[in-house]
Amino acid sequence: MVEGFLGTLTTEERTLLHLLNQTLPSGGWEAPATLTQAGISAAVHVQRKHIPRTLKRMEKNGQLDVTQRHIPGGKQRKRVYTLSATGTEHAMHLRDRIFDETVTANGDSVRIGDLWVSPQSVLELLSHVDDGMNYHDTALISPVSNPEGMVSLDAQYGEELVRRMFARAWQDGKITKDEQTLLNEVVEFLGMHPERARRLSNEARKSLKIPPPEEVYFDMILQALDDGEIMQDEVDLLNTFRVAFGIDQVTHNTLLERAKNHPTKSENYDAYAATLKTALQDSIITADEHAMLRTLRGELNISEDEHERIINEILDKSRR
Repeated sequence: MVEGFLGTLTTEERTLLHLLNQTLPSGGWEAPATLTQAGISAAVHVQRKHIPRTLKRMEKNGQLDVTQRHIPGGKQRKRVYTLSATGTEHAMHLRDRIFDETVTANGDSVRIGDLWVSPQSVLELLSHVDDGMNYHDTALISPVSNPEGMVSLDAQYGEELVRRMFARAWQDGKITKDEQTLLNEVVEFLGMHPERARRLSNEARKSLKIPPPEEVYFDMILQALDDGEIMQDEVDLLNTFRVAFGIDQVTHNTLLERAKNHPTKSENYDAYAATLKTALQDSIITADEHAMLRTLRGELNISEDEHERIINEILDKSRR
């Protein structure tokens, strides 16, 4: 769940706004981590798992340019994403429409655009606006790429996974070099700020409620299988974890089969999907529709992951 006004925007819309003022450095070698899948995932407040499908759809629609660059501190070149001319046009139109909306700030009604000061991120500005169109001095949510602040419900799943992994690593009172290497890979995969990871490590060390490695591994498989497909970088991450924590092939197969049979849809998934499809007929979810859909999700026990998945499915079908 993404709190506030940002929750009324789709992942694709938030991605457009995030990439709007992002450019590739000249020279053709390095690129900032904000342009990778992990960086985009952190900036738009969703699980890393949901980003590849969104980026693939945007690339197919001609909104993105994709290349490979070295990321400072990284070992291998990674795919990085910038807006194409078409994508920039869409992003500017979306930004201008949002900037024309009014919010209440300190008792006054003002344009959102009047509150923006370059080079502030548009998404950072919008994180201060709640779904009642009130502006707050402090952000309602913070990306995991920031060291402090409350993250979205989506990102909290990643935080919990890291916390549980630290709990396993701290069980003997110290973290070995191999364990730290594995943890660093997961933190990098999620686009998490090192200071935030250190805080989670301290919380895990103090609580020492240590889950068995199989339980942590099962959680990782569930997240990887969220949309029914395990991506190659997730396979690599699972393999690294499996070797580091002694998960044998038999246990892996058992947990994978259990995860595949784990319920992936709520009982009222299809009913909610039909309602959401109606709301998206004009390609826009208004603030009133957003509020009603949020209430409906609560009544039908529909998770934010499922809500996001349904939106992506509808958008995929509408553009075929």
